[in-house]
Amino acid sequence: MVAMKTSCSLLLVDLIVWFLLLGNVLSNEYTTFKKLVLPPSVTGPESAVFDRGGEGPYVAVADGRILKWQGPTTGFLDFAFTSPNRTKKLCDGTNDLKLGAICGRPVALSFNYKTSDLYITDAFFGLLVVGFNGGLATQLSGGYKYFSGIDVESYTGNVYMTDASLTYGIRDMTKPGFKPDSTGRLLKYDPRTQRVTVLLTGLSGVGGPSVSSDRKYVLVPEYMNNQIQRHWLQGPKKDTNEVFLTDCGSPKNIKRAANDGEFWVAVEKQVQESPMLSEPHGLRVNGSATVLQTVPLPQFLNMAHNVVQESNDALYVGSSHSDFVGVYTN
Repeated sequence: MVAMKTSCSLLLVDLIVWFLLLGNVLSNEYTTFKKLVLPPSVTGPESAVFDRGGEGPYVAVADGRILKWQGPTTGFLDFAFTSPNRTKKLCDGTNDLKLGAICGRPVALSFNYKTSDLYITDAFFGLLVVGFNGGLATQLSGGYKYFSGIDVESYTGNVYMTDASLTYGIRDMTKPGFKPDSTGRLLKYDPRTQRVTVLLTGLSGVGGPSVSSDRKYVLVPEYMNNQIQRHWLQGPKKDTNEVFLTDCGSPKNIKRAANDGEFWVAVEKQVQESPMLSEPHGLRVNGSATVLQTVPLPQFLNMAHNVVQESNDALYVGSSHSDFVGVYTN
């Protein structure tokens, strides 16, 4: 009888564990979708980040502003801008890249969670930073063709950036049929010395990088080569590079996931039945290059989504072509 009770107890425990695991799997399906709509005529939220208090998302948009989500009643409001020559009358709502030198075009965002400073890469003004009160950002490093991605490692304050090309600017890259060259780079900005150093060269279609939670390496996506590279920052492989992941589609940007040692990768996969269409997905991968989860993002079909950012059990998705930020939850 005692053995029978023990067996039943173990069976009950197993069932409870099974249901908990099943619930965890179901909670990660991200089947519910809603839109955080941008102000009228505003498009291109290529980045979506949250501050250390969990507020946001903050998004970089095509008319040169960084906007902050203030809740469903208020929506998005101005937080910061990158160009000292910008005027709201000329720039608000524009997506004309010919005005980029006047209005700016912030592309990627990343917070230093120690200082609450927001670092920005702008297609026309390079690397900038703005404090927690927002306003006009301060340029830290300029003279580049097209800064694309960014990630701040808050422990040291080092900023890792990707330079899309030594030859072409954003206006070239948005022309129909354009194909990137192989002059992209991974760079590091040290805020203590205010110096920029080159870590990796020869990249094609380079997107937004991401530093691992243990600060040992940085992952760099190559959209045109359909692969992700890993550059080691510490350990016996320091200052060396290796291919991290291939055959995962075309990766655009990488962001750290909520779980330590994991990442979310925004990828595009070609539709076999219609090669002109691309299917966007979010891939959750670990440091061993194992794909743990694949999340289809059907509302961004053929829309060139640029970022998948996890926050509060939701995925925030931005695209250079949309007038909203997509939020996927269960």
